[in-house]
Formats: sequence, C-alpha cells, structure tokens
Amino acid sequence: MLLHDTALVYGRYLRQSLRSRFALLFGVLTPLLYLLFFGPLLTGLPLGGEGSSWQVLVPGLLLQLGMFGALFAGFTVIVEKGQGVLERMRVTPVSRLALLLGRVLRDATVFVFQAVLLVLAALVMGLRAPLAGVLIGFAFVALLTVSLASLSYALGMKVRTPQEFGPLINAVSMPSMLLSGLMLPMSLAPGWLDVLSHLVPFRYLVDAVRDAYVGRYATTHMLHGVLVAVGFSVLAVTVGTRLFRTAGA
Repeated sequence: MLLHDTALVYGRYLRQSLRSRFALLFGVLTPLLYLLFFGPLLTGLPLGGEGSSWQVLVPGLLLQLGMFGALFAGFTVIVEKGQGVLERMRVTPVSRLALLLGRVLRDATVFVFQAVLLVLAALVMGLRAPLAGVLIGFAFVALLTVSLASLSYALGMKVRTPQEFGPLINAVSMPSMLLSGLMLPMSLAPGWLDVLSHLVPFRYLVDAVRDAYVGRYATTHMLHGVLVAVGFSVLAVTVGTRLFRTAGA
C-alpha cells in the first residue's frame, strides 16, 4: 500500500510539474548562468585539484541546483495549507510517509532532469568527464534533493506564512553554499575556513562528485560522500514524516 500510495502522490505532483514547462526549464537558469559567465573565468587557473576547471565547477553547480531548488520546495506546502488541499488529503487513508515521499520523489525527478540539461550545456562548453562519474553525480543530486526537500516540507508544515519561511531558508542556504565549496574547492581556503567547512555535510558530497568527474571512485571522499548522503536522506525523511504526521498533514 505504501508503494501504491506513493505512486499516486508522485503522479499527481509530477503531472503538475509537466503542465508548468516554463517553470521546469526556468529552474536550471541560475546554474546555467554560472556555467556560461563564471566558468570561462576559471579556465587555466590552478584550482588545487585534478582535472579541468569544468570538472571542478560542474559538480558544484549540480549540487547547487539540487540544494537551492529543494530548500524552497516547502513553499508549496504553505500554499496547499492555505487552499485546504492538505486538509482534504488528511481525511484519506493515504500513508503520511507516502504524502512526503511522493512529493520528494517528484522533486528528485525534476532536479535530475534539470541536471541532465546542465551537463549537456557543460559538454558544449568543454566539460569532459567519464559517463560513470556523470551518473554518480546525478545520483548525488537525487539524494540531496530527497534530504533537503523532506526538511523543507517539514518546515513548511510548521510555519504559517511564506514571509516566515523565506528568511529561514536564506539563513541556511547562503552559509551552506559558501562553506561547502560549490564554486571553488575549499582546499584553496585558509586553514581555519577549510576546517569549518567540514562541519557542513554538503562539503562531503561536493568532494565526492568532483572525484567521480575525474574518474576516481574508490576514494575516501567518495566513501564519506556516500555515507553522508544516504545517512542524511534517511534522517531527513524520518524527521519529515514525523512532522507531517504530528502537524496533521
């Protein structure tokens, strides 16, 4: 029943996304602008790692896509609460876990699709990476989306208005972006900043995907990235489901 309920919720929200094709493509605009206007500035610069500048930048942009998109996913829950959609879902026998999983799996599908578009654009710009590394990058985008979208939906259940939600998300997203090394490797940072960045879980995902993009799969970075991504996803879904249940969603 959980799989059946999840498929129903997933299909409902995926159809909504497909009907809004402009929003589907617009979501990839910000990382695409970074790729087009920031990427060429890094060409030929010593970035402290293996591979080309594109193999450093593109993994960060992929995770930036999943991070920012998933963090703001909770806005839809606030809207649905105001319209009474969640109240109508509450009286159905659908599992609370399915109500969350259907949403986050839709988000993961959308952001992986956008990640594919971003990688195709990067290939035109000059990216060269092994296919296995590119696929691993998509898997990390999906896991990151599941984690952050779950927490975002949970937060959306707790706050009352978008005016409360937005500042909280911005307070989390900006430090996370700066300390995770999305744009440039943290190995370029001063020692104290590099140490501080290890407290941000996204740092491990970025390092893992960068290793994958240069064809290095059996590394400490990859192991840490997988453990953090999977563990964070399980924790986030558990927390999100509990808040969905207690908030009457």
